[in-house]
Amino acid sequence: MSETLSKLSTAVIEGDLEVMEDLTSQALDEGKEAQEVLNEGLMPGMDHVGVEFKAGNMFVPEVLRSARAMQASMSILRPLLTESGVELAGKVLLGTVKGDLHDIGKNLVAMMCEGAGFEVKDLGKDVEPDVFVEGVRDFGPDVLGMSALLTTTMRAMEHTIKSIEEAGLRDQVKILIGGAPVTQSFADQIGADGYASNAASAADLAKKLISA
Repeated sequence: MSETLSKLSTAVIEGDLEVMEDLTSQALDEGKEAQEVLNEGLMPGMDHVGVEFKAGNMFVPEVLRSARAMQASMSILRPLLTESGVELAGKVLLGTVKGDLHDIGKNLVAMMCEGAGFEVKDLGKDVEPDVFVEGVRDFGPDVLGMSALLTTTMRAMEHTIKSIEEAGLRDQVKILIGGAPVTQSFADQIGADGYASNAASAADLAKKLISA
């Protein structure tokens, strides 16, 4: 790995927002392709953050800082990646379900998935089942991720899955759920394809679901 890409990885891990754009531009000026900057600079940094987060050595505020640092670099890389027609890892559609206004966890998942090389579309919070259905139809995601932080809104996940089934789209997308009250047994019960307990695990699981 070049010195600049190594510095980029370190800056992601440390959440050093101020240097991200300069280091990204420097890497491109040195002749690195956007894909190389993503794969060898940003992604190793976010992978490290994910491992440390899962191990309990990094916490949400630090992960958010790292994710924002990565976003600063991606704002430069994204148009270049699109322009060069680079094949991303896949598409992920995200949203917090109807009745639930919590979105920090979902935002972390979005950033982790983007750091893992996915194209991410975020529908936001308090998302109605039919909006998820339209999102699946229009965006064509490989994975749909739904979040709920309240026991009272968990059932909206089940209603959304039923709506996707009724629309005839269920076999086109893998469904991943998460949030504080959500469990693997609940995921099994409502017919989701997977459950993740945190953002780093969600990005890992999205990769596994696509390659399965």
